[in-house]
Amino acid sequence: MAAAPITKASLALFLVASAVLLGGADAATTCTPTQLTPCAPAIIGNAAPTAACCARLKAHPATCFCQYKNNPSMKRYVNSPNGKKVFAACKVPLPRC
Repeated sequence: MAAAPITKASLALFLVASAVLLGGADAATTCTPTQLTPCAPAIIGNAAPTAACCARLKAHPATCFCQYKNNPSMKRYVNSPNGKKVFAACKVPLPRC
């Protein structure tokens, strides 16, 4: 069975749902995937990451990326070829988790 295509709307909906689920995971670090919505066109499409996207990635706690990499619903975005290209273009290292 083929996976459904990822659309901007489905990514935005997923990010909002993830923010609710992950938002309170750690009192010291609040992981809010919705802060990364400026990166959606680059991660789910083939657009170059914007300055806003790179700024958000750089400001986002590295521990959150580990949570996203280990989350079955989010890892397909973080670990995707486009996701890796965005991190590299923004010069944000993906942590080893």
